[in-house]
Amino acid sequence: MRYEVPLKQVRGLDKVIKGKAWIFGDDVDTDVIIPGKYLRTTDMQVFADHAMEGIDPYFSNKVSPGDIIVGGNNFGCGSSREQAPLALKHAGVGCVVAKSFGRIFFRNSINVGLPLIEADVECEKGDEVEVNLSEGTVKVADRTYTGQQIPDFLLEILNDGGLVEHRKKQQRLNS
Repeated sequence: MRYEVPLKQVRGLDKVIKGKAWIFGDDVDTDVIIPGKYLRTTDMQVFADHAMEGIDPYFSNKVSPGDIIVGGNNFGCGSSREQAPLALKHAGVGCVVAKSFGRIFFRNSINVGLPLIEADVECEKGDEVEVNLSEGTVKVADRTYTGQQIPDFLLEILNDGGLVEHRKKQQRLNS
């Protein structure tokens, strides 16, 4: 059974996300994050079970809740499938760090509540990584990398668990 990282882990702008690093290179597209043959379901467990299968068929069996994907340039490029960040989130990925993201993947990740940050980070598979979204920093051992700080309005959406939950919260506050 896969686990979704508790939203409380990123709740509050002063919180950090800590986890073990999983290293992936440049141009990781949405087709390898969740292959197309699994897109006809709405079962999040299916997405979780097949996350990153196009690169590492055993990723979903090895990833632990809260682990952090560290990618290269253009992570999440390709199609606009919202299932890609959902697969990572439901597999237990706590955050994705990459040098750059496919634009649609970045926004879909925010919309589904998957934390991510643009930063050029050097680390090895299994290294302990600590991400502070509000500061835009990533720590690995004794090194701190400064990335692109996420605007507060996007952090609010992440803190609320994604765009749908954020809108529900806004409606409750306005009624």
